[in-house]
Amino acid sequence: MNAQPLYDLTPLASLLLVGALLALGPLAWVYWRNRHHAPLQRAQALRLFTLFLTFDLILFGAFTRLTDSGLGCPDWPGCYGSTSPLGAQHAIAAEQAAMPTGPVTQAKAWIEMLHRYLATGVGALIVAMTLTSWLQWRISARAGGKPSPGALSPWWATFTLFWVCLQGAFGALTVTMKLFPAIVTLHLAGALVLLALLALQVVRGNPTPPSRVLPAGLRRWLVLGLALLWVQILLGGWVSTNYAVLACSDFPQCQGRWWPEMNFSQGFELWRHLGVTGTGEPLDFSALTAIHYVHRLMAYLVLVVLALLAWQLNRSDAWRNPSRALAALVGLQLATGLSNVVLDWPLLAALLHTGGAAALVLTLTWTLAGSASSAPQQAGRLP
Repeated sequence: MNAQPLYDLTPLASLLLVGALLALGPLAWVYWRNRHHAPLQRAQALRLFTLFLTFDLILFGAFTRLTDSGLGCPDWPGCYGSTSPLGAQHAIAAEQAAMPTGPVTQAKAWIEMLHRYLATGVGALIVAMTLTSWLQWRISARAGGKPSPGALSPWWATFTLFWVCLQGAFGALTVTMKLFPAIVTLHLAGALVLLALLALQVVRGNPTPPSRVLPAGLRRWLVLGLALLWVQILLGGWVSTNYAVLACSDFPQCQGRWWPEMNFSQGFELWRHLGVTGTGEPLDFSALTAIHYVHRLMAYLVLVVLALLAWQLNRSDAWRNPSRALAALVGLQLATGLSNVVLDWPLLAALLHTGGAAALVLTLTWTLAGSASSAPQQAGRLP
């Protein structure tokens, strides 16, 4: 590659302007559609739309990673110091001519920059959420009345804004540290945390308090399922960012064995560059096998726990819809996970696998936040 500064803040202002312009459309649509509603309802509609776009952003981020477009523009925040690949055509063409299948091509540069534009647009919507929340809080404080049902503390939106800025920093490090596996994994996990934060605010922003009761025992199992899911997401991110998906290309065995050769110390050495150990030596294939197989073994536990949760929730009419969504997502994750292994990691299956994980986080978070807890003596138990 040609020498290129990793950070060039020259296009930052224009990139922020692009994000603000992208956010204007959703903002105008939300406020026009809810122009006759109360301010709290408009704020709720904005949160819901931001949640939807954040889910889309996660999918597009997965598409960026899976098409090897993460270094399509090797500097940050722009592309060779320009706001878009249009201003960097000569530099991109030179890199593509030198390495036609390398990390920098015209298509990969556009994919990377579209991801940055969408991320900036979501950030602008969260800025609008924050400003709206503080404005409503100030109006309510001046009126001296009690908070209306569905009124959220402005610190929710403020923390969400802080988190999305932190995500932007990890996005920059993803590029400047050349797809450092730990950074990329944390960037993926942070995006799902952002999704969960927005889901919590949408549920809590509902003016009608939750009326569906979740037995205390089942709630504990739901918390356990969500915790196991987060561990599995981190393991899955570690598989993807280390390109260990195809370390096992058969199922249910791996490399024709129930317990293949695995190097756990190398595979789970967290602070190292892609493809090498912390000392700079090439990573053993057995390390990639360990990464893949631990994720697979954990998947068995998580899928069983979530399937049991879906079955238990389905026993109550009030929780039938969440239970069916959970069961469908468990099936999707099983099918796409197997497809990634036996069909040589097809792009569609890999995208659906990431989307399914995000949807599971959304479903479990929504179910947990949107329920009222019963007294301990009424608690149900999983078998």
